[in-house]
Amino acid sequence: MKKIEVVAAIIRDDEGRVFATQRGYGEWQDFWEFPGGKMEPGESPEEALKREIWEELETKIVVEQLVTTVEYDYPRFHLTMHCFWCHVESGSLILKEHEAARWLSRENLDSVNWLPADKNVIERIQKS
Repeated sequence: MKKIEVVAAIIRDDEGRVFATQRGYGEWQDFWEFPGGKMEPGESPEEALKREIWEELETKIVVEQLVTTVEYDYPRFHLTMHCFWCHVESGSLILKEHEAARWLSRENLDSVNWLPADKNVIERIQKS
């Protein structure tokens, strides 16, 4: 089975809300996820996350700490996803690849249709 390693930013604001994005393409179109993407050879997870958020959202972030690493088997590949707490350093979260975005409070995290792997992260956030 193909293996894919990615990073995801759990960007939170001063009110404790987290930033969720809706996919606008592919097999999982319209599902919600934490923004991020694939790591390139030689990149640390933190470097990859900063690069991906700049490319996807034209925003500079501060990567704070690892929340969890999710291992999930999708039908066509195995996903390893490193998820980090982050906050915005500069920029205004401009959607370049996603069709929508929302700031969600802890109580509203279940209000969107999350990708299966991201559901594991939601459960972890709700328990913390």
